[in-house]
Amino acid sequence: MSLNIRLNGAPAQTGAKTLKELLAMLGYHEDAKIATAVNGDFVPSTGRAEQKLANNDEIEIVAPRQGG
Repeated sequence: MSLNIRLNGAPAQTGAKTLKELLAMLGYHEDAKIATAVNGDFVPSTGRAEQKLANNDEIEIVAPRQGG
């Protein structure tokens, strides 16, 4: 089953059932230094496996930038 989601503001489709699965499909390793949110709520790295995804969820993935 494919879900319609918004990923960093853009429409996307995924077969992932959890945030952890989505991140793996996108090529993020478990130790990636990123911040994640689902529907505006921060999801810590320890909660990504339990965070279920649903149709129309809005997922944000933010990686820190270097420089100044």
